[in-house]
Amino acid sequence: MPVQEASGGSVDPTLVRRISAAAIETAVITQVRALLCQPEVIVGTWAEARLSDPGLTEGEVRDALGSLEPLWGELFPAEQARIIGLLVERVTVSAGGADIRLRVEGLASLVRDLGAGRAAVLEAAA
Repeated sequence: MPVQEASGGSVDPTLVRRISAAAIETAVITQVRALLCQPEVIVGTWAEARLSDPGLTEGEVRDALGSLEPLWGELFPAEQARIIGLLVERVTVSAGGADIRLRVEGLASLVRDLGAGRAAVLEAAA
């Protein structure tokens, strides 16, 4: 049954009136960071990343995605925004919450970037 407005018109109960951009951004970042350690995300990322790097192991993908969490607070805001832009395809907000759609190819690209950075550190240490 539609909710009645004071003016007598009906209001869609699924309509989201106003949510601050900062609140949505914070929620999206929190969820994306949590998703990076989910087994199904790791396996999907591994499958996508192997298309360009057939020798890549699931463990390497898990380690690369896991290495982002402790580094997150050290990244400049512009780099954090770049990573979120790379990973998030769409955010749909409704009265029931937010639906975040990730870009699997973005995750694979991030794994390659993180792996390349680790390789450079290892080379420099050798």
